[in-house]
Amino acid sequence: MSAPAFAAVRSIRLSATATLTLGLAVVLMASLALGSNPISPALVVQALLDPASDVDSVVWGSRVPRTLLGIVVGFCLGVAGVVMQGQTGNPLADPGLFGVSAGASLAVVLGAFVLGHNSMTASLFLAMLGALVASVLVFAIATLSRDLANPVPLAIAGTAVSALLGAVISFLVLTNAASLEAYRVWVVGSLSGRGLDGLPPALVVAAVGLVLALLNVRSLNSLTLGTELAQGLGETLWRARLVGLGAITLTTASAVALAGPIGFIGLTAPHIGRALVGGNHCRLLPASGLVGAITLLACDVVGRVIGGQAEVPVGVVLATLGGVAFVVIVRRTKLAAL
Repeated sequence: MSAPAFAAVRSIRLSATATLTLGLAVVLMASLALGSNPISPALVVQALLDPASDVDSVVWGSRVPRTLLGIVVGFCLGVAGVVMQGQTGNPLADPGLFGVSAGASLAVVLGAFVLGHNSMTASLFLAMLGALVASVLVFAIATLSRDLANPVPLAIAGTAVSALLGAVISFLVLTNAASLEAYRVWVVGSLSGRGLDGLPPALVVAAVGLVLALLNVRSLNSLTLGTELAQGLGETLWRARLVGLGAITLTTASAVALAGPIGFIGLTAPHIGRALVGGNHCRLLPASGLVGAITLLACDVVGRVIGGQAEVPVGVVLATLGGVAFVVIVRRTKLAAL
């Protein structure tokens, strides 16, 4: 590539990064200002600088917590989606494919069924534990194939474990009212009423997952060339798979624990990120994380505005818009030719 062409590409990528940063700032302000009780930006800034002026505790009591949760959850899901698609070589892969969401949901239902709890704090820790256990189980089953150069065993094991856990969840919620109530609140996927109690431990787990994702960047770039070429470049595939699975599990587990199962961000954010900054995972990871955070916050704002007092959960808004995005991705990736 000639020097002028390289400079032009670099300029475009820097502009894309600046645009994503500006977009995050815009949706952040919208998240603090908009809802069933709209607040002007000036009053939002005043409340942020002087909490005592936040008379009804709308900004600090409700919107700041859900905005922070939205940024963390969206960023984690965006990064997890990049790693998942890079590890499997499947442009339609989603972090939930490794059974993370199903494991978290089953843990919450079991907590209500066995322990009789229905608190959000207990649900958070149970969800994180369930997500980790499910991912370990998926990896253990996949290693039985003794062919970690092939991502298919991981995908098949994830699908099988998710189906099995889903069947157990269905049995429990249909036979126990307390389990059904806990699952009903959990499965919708929402930032409302979550609070910040579980944010510190979730941030620790997410930070470890993000570090593993960064350590996996070189392997992901090599895997885009194919497993044989990756091995020729010196990649140890079992180590690359293990680090990648750890990154997917920890980032997704923290996101699911904070907001419940939220789909489509891990699927769509990497594609938008690639369109903006290219396929180098060193740039793609943060770009996809920013796209995920922007998307989640924007959909949360839409749900609040169109729902009024009875707001529409962000999981429902994402499912509606994500279905359209999924069709677009399928058409662009020529699924029939894969």
